[in-house]
Amino acid sequence: MSVDSSSGLKARRARLILAAIVIAVAALLVAGGFTAATLMRDDPKGKSQAEASPSASALAPASSGASSVGPMTPEKGKKIVLSPRTGQKDGVSTGFPASPVGGISAAVYFWEEYAWLDDEKARQQLTAVASKDAPAYVDKRVSEIRTMREALGLPPSGGVPADVSFSTAVHAARAKTLNAPGLPVGHVMQVWLSYDRFASGPKGGRDENPLRGDMVDFIVKWQDGAWKFTDEFDSLGDFPIAYEPTSRFAWTDGWAQVRHVG
Repeated sequence: MSVDSSSGLKARRARLILAAIVIAVAALLVAGGFTAATLMRDDPKGKSQAEASPSASALAPASSGASSVGPMTPEKGKKIVLSPRTGQKDGVSTGFPASPVGGISAAVYFWEEYAWLDDEKARQQLTAVASKDAPAYVDKRVSEIRTMREALGLPPSGGVPADVSFSTAVHAARAKTLNAPGLPVGHVMQVWLSYDRFASGPKGGRDENPLRGDMVDFIVKWQDGAWKFTDEFDSLGDFPIAYEPTSRFAWTDGWAQVRHVG
């Protein structure tokens, strides 16, 4: 077998594993009573999207000011330019400012870097970003990874198969300030992300069937000079309208496309 053929088979295996992960996660969420948007955490809110009160994001992006035909949409509207990271520690980017865009940036960078199928590396990352006021946060997330690994037929603990790699690309965010008791306004945010995930073999290769348009949310809190991830205020969050780049409803609900610097 040629090197190119071997590489092609490994890239195909990567895509199959990604497809299996999507199926396994869906089965786990249904069996556990979760919603598809809560892969990263148990969700005590107990509300479906239909039951959630529609509310525009407190951080809804301003109009671009440009004339356009038809209603405003995320594709037409002003983009969220992410704050650049100023450092990196334990596998996560750091140094985001105490601003709404800073909180969104912390969530985007974390999710794009997150070792979502490697429980040991994920624990290191989660420990670096978890709030000291959410002592069970790290163990919950690691437990979810191990459950997913077992559903895929992998050992409960370990890394990604050697001939497989994944990349995550966030393309839109919907954020709102949460009125957390005892904390200044703006110190706690819920950030929803819409993202794609791609699989490949060791020599790359185009993923013809990536995971597209999946959603995940995080609660972040400004603490000790950094944005920290927490589950303390899950009950204060809500569910968004599904993100679509050409949807006027998505724009009204607060979805905006994100842009990395550089």
